[in-house]
Amino acid sequence: MICYKCKNEINVTQISRTTECPSCHADLHVCKACKFYSPGSHYDCKESIEDPVSDKDHANFCDWFKLKEITAGENDSGKDKAAAARDAFNSLFN
Repeated sequence: MICYKCKNEINVTQISRTTECPSCHADLHVCKACKFYSPGSHYDCKESIEDPVSDKDHANFCDWFKLKEITAGENDSGKDKAAAARDAFNSLFN
């Protein structure tokens, strides 16, 4: 598994609210590391959460949280996919 923030390999089996990345010490129980995180969706989440989480980079108490399993070589956000697509498109004309 890859840390959503520093992109280093992490070996964790259970994520609690206080679990941190051993490399960068980023909180791991955060929206940006969740498989349901979807910028642009209602409250930026694919699940039917009742209350918005204002800080997507810090630990929260969301009961829907499921760690997004990112492996080496995978894009972990739509932004990265968009950048890769743009670069591929631009390389066609250069």
